[in-house]
Amino acid sequence: MKPRSQDQSLSDSRELDRSYDPLTESIVEDGELATVCYRPEGLDSLVQKTSFSKKELQVLYRGFKNECPSGIVNEETFKSIYSQFFPQGDSSMYAHFLFEAFDTHNNGSVSFEDFVISLSIILRGSITDKLNWAFNLYDLNKDGCITREEMTDIMNSIYDMMGKYTYPCMRDSAPKEHVDNFFQKMDRNNDGVVTIDEFLETCQKDENIMQSMHMFDNVI
Repeated sequence: MKPRSQDQSLSDSRELDRSYDPLTESIVEDGELATVCYRPEGLDSLVQKTSFSKKELQVLYRGFKNECPSGIVNEETFKSIYSQFFPQGDSSMYAHFLFEAFDTHNNGSVSFEDFVISLSIILRGSITDKLNWAFNLYDLNKDGCITREEMTDIMNSIYDMMGKYTYPCMRDSAPKEHVDNFFQKMDRNNDGVVTIDEFLETCQKDENIMQSMHMFDNVI
């Protein structure tokens, strides 16, 4: 067996006593350590699971930890952070739906891994990956299909978040009209629900939707 190097032993000891941050590759100060209760996976693992480089992950992690020193975010904190982007509207319900889409383990919290894996799909995933993620967001009870009630809840939450402050101002009937248009396009067999196959097939044939899928390609 090869003897362990001094550097390897030091690295292992830092991780064992939880004083080493694998994403920022730095020693955590004692005062900061007291607030941290969760350690993310190492850089190499997240590089494999996402489309981000090590440098990009480090930048994202510093921002994430600045907002969430504990290393995880619960729904109330997520809503508070998200509301800062829509100060003139009520984003709480849409943020609730978004949080559930990020909370892939259904444990009431979003870790850095949860956050960055979803962000990687949204920003750099394939068209199919992005559409699958969007479908999962709209499928509120995660039963594999989108109902009219689910889409109505989504559209109402978007309207609450920004509809009253758009120009020209959206009519009160706008959410229902959007839902009607959605089902007219997507519900191919008119059974009252939209399946993932119907969703993918319709979206991939819609030029406007396909263009929107590239909207965030060069964000970071």
